[in-house]
Amino acid sequence: MPEESKATQRLEIAHVLFIDIVGYSMRLTDEQRALVDRLNQAVRSSDEFNKAAATGRLKKIPTGDGMALIFYNSPEQPVECAVEISRVLRHHRDLPVRMGVHSGPVSAVTDVNDRVNAAGVGINLAQRLMDCGDAGHILLSKRVAEDLQQNGRWRPHLHDLGEVEVKHGDRVHVFNFYTGDAGNSDLPKKLIHTRPEQRSAVSLAEKGCRRKAELPRNERAIDQQDCEDTAALDLRAAVCEHERRP
Repeated sequence: MPEESKATQRLEIAHVLFIDIVGYSMRLTDEQRALVDRLNQAVRSSDEFNKAAATGRLKKIPTGDGMALIFYNSPEQPVECAVEISRVLRHHRDLPVRMGVHSGPVSAVTDVNDRVNAAGVGINLAQRLMDCGDAGHILLSKRVAEDLQQNGRWRPHLHDLGEVEVKHGDRVHVFNFYTGDAGNSDLPKKLIHTRPEQRSAVSLAEKGCRRKAELPRNERAIDQQDCEDTAALDLRAAVCEHERRP
């Protein structure tokens, strides 16, 4: 690439919404095409998407099983768009979609077809966040969540899930965004599987209760309180450990 062309490339802080269809690779080819068409329709129905596109401040990058939408004005834009898409897809349970949102640096790149595209940490981390979710989830980075927390409209819908390990051993701080009619309030399966301290606490509590059940009947009442105390202390220790994490 000519030096003058390299020099003109600049990083911009963008607000990225990464979307994909859950289980896409397991579908037949004709089903995949139909799912992508339906996802495109849902995205185009978003008012936030259309407003950004009309001003020329939206970049759309297809990814085969979904897309990355890059907004440039506010971190509220990708979240608003995600909520609108989620509401539409609530009526299409056979189109499972997950979404991730992050604000970070992106830069213009030219692909093999000489089309201007975008790349950068902002896009990569939005994808990592999305990968943590299940169907219906809208997962946000800590950076986006901290920006939205300044607005009372968004604050009640931000739920801190703590840190999770993602690709290449990196760790990201994840927030789950959901309302009464958008998003998924369930804890993502990936986060359940990466909290061994909580699993071990529950396991200890279960063992204590099983021990009580094995006692003779006349000794069970005496041991009942011990079982409950052990379970409560172990679970409290797990919660405290999680809250101490940065």
